[in-house]
Amino acid sequence: MTTSRVLKEAEFNPRVKTYWLLGGGLILLLCIITIPLIPLWFIFGMMFTGKYLDHMSCTLTDKTLVVRKGMFNRIEKTIPLEKITDLALKQGPIMRAMELHAISVETAGSSGSSASGALVTLVGIVDTIDFRDHVLAQRDSLVSGSGPVADVAEPFTPNAAQAAIIEDIRDTLQRIESDLRNRV
Repeated sequence: MTTSRVLKEAEFNPRVKTYWLLGGGLILLLCIITIPLIPLWFIFGMMFTGKYLDHMSCTLTDKTLVVRKGMFNRIEKTIPLEKITDLALKQGPIMRAMELHAISVETAGSSGSSASGALVTLVGIVDTIDFRDHVLAQRDSLVSGSGPVADVAEPFTPNAAQAAIIEDIRDTLQRIESDLRNRV
């Protein structure tokens, strides 16, 4: 099993807890019959959202994006970078006021997996645009074969045995090329 090198770890903005609290409160308000539960939601929701945020992580490695979340049902998704088709940014008016973004990871096979077409959606990553750019740059370098973005390629210098093998291959190819020219 090959180990992947961690390139970037996502940090989550603590304001995302307030965003989740407001969202839950709004749902309770819209359901009218649940309005009396709003104070309980804000009391217990503070603890719940804090614990949930503690269980969230998003790690960019040289080959994958690893997303972990959930308190009771823990979910870990390892997404190969070459399968990522898009990292969509979303920001509604409340998110904009709180300076938050949602980032949706979309893959070629994820279009039917949810209503939004995203394999996974994360809200509240600090400096979301920079994180997205790092993921896309790493994906592009992996797909193009240039290796990790942070790596500087060292030139290949064969040892004596490798040089001898390379020379034998060159000589064999030259003989094959010569034979092909003689046949034409």
